[in-house]
Amino acid sequence: MPRSFEENLALYAKLAIKHGVNLQLDQELIMTADINDAPLVRLLVKEAYQAGAKNVAVMFNDEISSLIRYQEASSNAIGYAPQWFYDSIARAYSEGAARLAITGSNPALLRDIDPDKIATSSKVNAVASKEMMEYIGEFKVNWNIIGSPSAGWAKQVFPDLSEAEAISKLWDAIFVTARVNEEDPLAAWEQHCNNLEIHQNHLNSLNLDSVRFRGPGTDLTVGLAEGHIWVGGWGYAKNGVRCAANIPTEEVFTMPHRARVNGVASSTKTLSLRGQILEGIEVEFKDGKVVKASAKKGEETFLKLLESDEGASHLGEVALVPNSSAVSKAGVVFHNTLYDENAACHIAMGRCYSENLKGWDDMSEDQRTEAGANDSIIHVDWMIGSAEVDVDGITKDGKTVPILKAGEWVS
Repeated sequence: MPRSFEENLALYAKLAIKHGVNLQLDQELIMTADINDAPLVRLLVKEAYQAGAKNVAVMFNDEISSLIRYQEASSNAIGYAPQWFYDSIARAYSEGAARLAITGSNPALLRDIDPDKIATSSKVNAVASKEMMEYIGEFKVNWNIIGSPSAGWAKQVFPDLSEAEAISKLWDAIFVTARVNEEDPLAAWEQHCNNLEIHQNHLNSLNLDSVRFRGPGTDLTVGLAEGHIWVGGWGYAKNGVRCAANIPTEEVFTMPHRARVNGVASSTKTLSLRGQILEGIEVEFKDGKVVKASAKKGEETFLKLLESDEGASHLGEVALVPNSSAVSKAGVVFHNTLYDENAACHIAMGRCYSENLKGWDDMSEDQRTEAGANDSIIHVDWMIGSAEVDVDGITKDGKTVPILKAGEWVS
């Protein structure tokens, strides 16, 4: 007999705490969510305390209040970031707290807001939160992000359905991507992450110098950082906890060399960015830097993203995802990066991840940069893979190794 929605939601919460965060005994948990996520949040809080949490701190936001801020706030308010807020969370992480974030706001919430306002606010908050985000970007603590549909998000995905029907259908898709529809979701998730590690280990054995993407509008060669590491499936935080940072996850990813990316890339899916939906992104790279960029929709927003700082126009991540991934097979364009990045190969503008470079903790900033690591206040993934895109690896001795053919793993 099929499980009820309430039963699936409870399993989803258990999956997020047990395998996502993998919350430890006497560990604190910092959770962020929208006020409409309260039913899910209560299940997560219950699971966290049953897992032995010392404290669960829930920080609710409200997307409509965020919209009102952009509509009504003064320029001084738009240019302000609450440093005290970010510092308090950074302190909690420094004392061992784990993180759980719930995403699901309307991807087009800010479509009528001046991109200059959005860029200003995004930048000051990114700068203020830099120390806090280093705990996530450098994987110092165990963390996880999951999705929960808002009405605005659901209607963007299923515009022809009623609000209630759209939310229900989006939940169904989320459960599929998280494998909650399986007989034993936790066992299915563990097997899935183990399978991703097989691809990770294979890629690491190839000793690649670069990867090349070829498809309609794309011919991009991404040089890889010296000492790069492919990561997929389970993540291993520096506090010793194994966790699954993203639910869903279908990617195996590594660190590009910030100065060795050349060619052109075209987006294969929409990009939800700063409350707007971007389409038709086209970018040209030369020696690692974006030298030309455009978009059919949302171009100004994308260009302002690239101006965030010097590192924003370089890559910090390259990720391989088969076209037959569970997210892709769901047949839904989610307009949410957590999901869409796990439906297609992608690259990310901005900050790299420390787990993708051997010896990161023993290197100076100059040594990391020399190896190819990129730093930035942003990290934004956008999709360049599809069933029409092939990916080859090029070894250090010049040998070409097929990795993805027509969007599927070759080995």
